[in-house]
Amino acid sequence: MTKKTFLLLITAVSALGGLLFGYDTGVINGAQFYLSKHFDLDSAMKGWVVGSALLGCLVGAIGAGPLSIKFGRKHSLILSAILFSLSAYGSGLPVIFSESVSLLVVFRIIGGLGIGIASMNAPMYIAEIAPSDIRGKMVTYYQLAIVVGFFVVFLATYFIGNNLSEAENIEFGWKYMFWSELIPSCLFFILLFFVPKSPRWLALKGNDVAALEILTKIHGVAQANKEIEAIKNSLKTSSTNTSTNKVNYFSKLILGIIVIGTALSVLQQFTGINAVLYYGADIFEKALGFGKEDILVQQILLAFVNLIFTFVAMFTVDKFGRKPLLYIGSIGMIVGFLLLGITLQQQSVGFLSLLGVLIFIASFALSMGPIVWVLLSEMFPNKIRSVAMSVAVAAQWAANYVVSQSFPIVMDSEVNNGTTWNGSLPYFIFIAFIVIIMIVTYKYIPETKGKSLEEIERFWKV
Repeated sequence: MTKKTFLLLITAVSALGGLLFGYDTGVINGAQFYLSKHFDLDSAMKGWVVGSALLGCLVGAIGAGPLSIKFGRKHSLILSAILFSLSAYGSGLPVIFSESVSLLVVFRIIGGLGIGIASMNAPMYIAEIAPSDIRGKMVTYYQLAIVVGFFVVFLATYFIGNNLSEAENIEFGWKYMFWSELIPSCLFFILLFFVPKSPRWLALKGNDVAALEILTKIHGVAQANKEIEAIKNSLKTSSTNTSTNKVNYFSKLILGIIVIGTALSVLQQFTGINAVLYYGADIFEKALGFGKEDILVQQILLAFVNLIFTFVAMFTVDKFGRKPLLYIGSIGMIVGFLLLGITLQQQSVGFLSLLGVLIFIASFALSMGPIVWVLLSEMFPNKIRSVAMSVAVAAQWAANYVVSQSFPIVMDSEVNNGTTWNGSLPYFIFIAFIVIIMIVTYKYIPETKGKSLEEIERFWKV
């Protein structure tokens, strides 16, 4: 097996964590449209059913740091695969036993734990094994897997929904949509046993021999020797600068790095991406005026655009750099939401409204979607990467929860549905946050294109 093939295989397997991330969060999109009618949920309860998994994501991301340090990236991902499978199976239990929103929520939270652990460990694992010249592309495989997960689950929910009557979908079709996740989650669990441990985690644990062996398989002998020396020097320098092997996370420098990464991570959610993805069915029906029979088709179109422009990001991130793509994508997201917001406000909903949604999705897919994961996986120094990324990802899930809980409430509010906004208020709020993204990117985010993880670490002067 060639070095390139080996790298692609282990990247693809670890990126399946992203596919399950996308599948698990995307399945609620098609299912909630029917289960909300089944349980006659109001806006607040709908937000709770959708957002409950995000509480699990938050807890999972917080716990992912300590798990990753103690047990490693690989074993943390195996745990996430177990949680995904348990959630997928458990979400179908009401089919056999009793009708219970509470039971469904419990298993959605379990799935959230898996997502939280995987969303922190999978991109970090890929970044720690990938060569610096293609690391951006390799980590973007994780985001590609997320959108593939969304695309596949939309196809699955469309297939299930299209082969059942509306009454059957409301009665039990949504349950089968949840159960369909068992296939990818079990596959992820099995394949993880065939990937190596992270060489940087092994070095952090003092197992330089095993780390060098894995690096040699990926880079070849000469480059592997350089890599292991750079890693050892990085860990030695960190220990010297802190005078002990423990890091002071509240020092001005370390805390500043974590705050910058966390701010970028949170702002990814405040673009409104998951409001569109989670509540796409409601947006297409209520805001854009599509009929019920067209909703799942529109969702597939949305997922397809997301997928195509993630490929654009993959093939440009190591060529153009991280920051240029963030600027381009931010401008596109603003244009997309302006089209949607203005047409809603002027009550001229139509083709331009749909075009606005698709421009927003395309722009997010080539910028904030993949680039945030790339930056988070590479910007933190070796010594603090697990904890810092855990904090940043946990904060992202907290922001995701805030958006998913508040979006349906704002959408149904009297202010939003009054004559001033006509349903457009949430999208103008998101535009304001996208402007903030451009400012933060310009002032605080380093360009990491083509640099090794240890070179990026020296940028911070840790």
